[in-house]
Amino acid sequence: MRNARDILAQRVLLFDGGMGTYYKGRPGLECEQANLADPAGVLAVHREYLEAGAEAIKTNTFGLPRMAAGGAEGWRQLAREGWRLACEAAGEDAAVFADLGPAPDTEAGPAGASYRAAAELFLELGAVNFLFETLSTDAGVAETAAYIKSRRPEAFVLVSFASLPDGYTREGVSVRALAARMAACGAVDAVGLNCLLAPNAMRSVMPALAGCGLPAAAMPNGGYPLVARDHVVYQGRPDYFAQEMCRIRQQGVVILGGCCGTTPAHIRAMRQLLERTPMPIAPAAPAPAPAAPETPAPVLDDPFLRKLAEGKKVIAVELDSPRDADLSGYMAGARRLQLAGADAVTIADCPIARARVDSSLTACKLRRELGLVAMPHMTCRDRNLNATKALLLGLYAEGVREVLAITGDPIPTAERDEVKTVYQFNSRKLAQYIHTLAAPGEALPGMTVFGALNLNARNFDVELRRAKEKAANGMAGFLTQPILSRQAVENLAAARAALPGSKLLAGILPVVSHRNALFMENEVNGIHIDPNLIQRYEGAGRAQGEALGLEISLAAAKAAAPYADGFYLMTPFNRVGLMEQLIAAIRKEILS
Repeated sequence: MRNARDILAQRVLLFDGGMGTYYKGRPGLECEQANLADPAGVLAVHREYLEAGAEAIKTNTFGLPRMAAGGAEGWRQLAREGWRLACEAAGEDAAVFADLGPAPDTEAGPAGASYRAAAELFLELGAVNFLFETLSTDAGVAETAAYIKSRRPEAFVLVSFASLPDGYTREGVSVRALAARMAACGAVDAVGLNCLLAPNAMRSVMPALAGCGLPAAAMPNGGYPLVARDHVVYQGRPDYFAQEMCRIRQQGVVILGGCCGTTPAHIRAMRQLLERTPMPIAPAAPAPAPAAPETPAPVLDDPFLRKLAEGKKVIAVELDSPRDADLSGYMAGARRLQLAGADAVTIADCPIARARVDSSLTACKLRRELGLVAMPHMTCRDRNLNATKALLLGLYAEGVREVLAITGDPIPTAERDEVKTVYQFNSRKLAQYIHTLAAPGEALPGMTVFGALNLNARNFDVELRRAKEKAANGMAGFLTQPILSRQAVENLAAARAALPGSKLLAGILPVVSHRNALFMENEVNGIHIDPNLIQRYEGAGRAQGEALGLEISLAAAKAAAPYADGFYLMTPFNRVGLMEQLIAAIRKEILS
């Protein structure tokens, strides 16, 4: 068994292919379980890849971190057998990599704990090469790599990320940033990409790794998957795969292999073609291309963001989009709010998981037809990362420069058989993704992300900690849940002290009746109304209820003003006239 760095000192390191897709075991048998149930079959696959020309093979333990995190019975035995079989196949001629796939990352069970448990076991078995692969994030990786090096300084650690075609992982993190962090940690020896992409697509993403300074690895899939009856097949031909891998090699990549759908035939074709077209292990750096003239980002006047930057208090009004396709009344209402002095309108994204006119399309219409700053809410409930990016590009093209990133209300249980949620990421990850896209030179320069802050959370310390994480992930400010209690004001003051660089818009929601107050207190998540306020509405008619709502809302705005950068007014029951009165009162008594 060899150290990978010894091979790399002489030539390209050629890995095996996709064990999980090539091994054919019993139906229902997880690939890792075959280490115990079918050791001869696993050993035969290792030997086929080695005979095809691979000089590095992976232990059949991809799912080990997930198993360790879940406390799966027997995961250590599966690891030991996976290690034994790979070492038996490799002998003294090839490198064996302890293979670790993604680990779940939660507060209760951080990824680093699962990785360390698995790495510890492999270190005891004698592993010197480690592969962390198919990762969407680097959570726990750097600390585990440092632990491995502390125990075995000569160890070789390769970290490989799974990228989408645009250079971002499914978590919305740039592979360029991930590679830079791996290089900066000082305990990783090489960084690469694997899975998700076919070779041509991976070749276009590989330059994102070039600036990190570490040797690069590429292990694409053998094409894109097709579902044929009850199983998945990859139709990429070995000769095409080999040609594309040679093109990747010409980019200076020194570790090559395959992932899903790559068979010994793919590895053999690649080995043979590489031998016919030798290239130096450390090719000379290409001459830098002449710098292209920078195209300045389009300048868009956004009075809402400008006022916030100048330290002036703003007023944003939430106006839920209509339930049907007739927007005439909605547009008239938005125009009235604009004339009343609203600096921006926010539009909820299918609140309480009920379908309405799309918030982003509505925001575009407001921006285009009224010149009104519109901030659509963007939930993580209904779209994956691809759909989210496509929507953001459309918003940007229409002149929308701010969004409110929220996780989103879950779909009611009774409807889950018909309507499915997505939840590929949460609001923090969405904010980080948008913030990355908003960097100079990226797809959305100047896009601003806001988040939600629940001042009524039972454990506000936890809410505040999450808000700090959101700010660290790129949220410029927060729109709060409505202030309808003294405790909410105190929590806003605490948020102001804890989030000094964030813009805070204090939530103000006029309660208009006793029934309305009881409903929000009992059925709307994130709202708490002081019992004394609820009692004041008993017996009030519509006019009395609205007058009381205005009085309480204005008092709440005055109490919040010392700690807020503006106000986030929520329109009850589409009562635009009531909001006109509230805007006028705030402007006269607080902002004048």
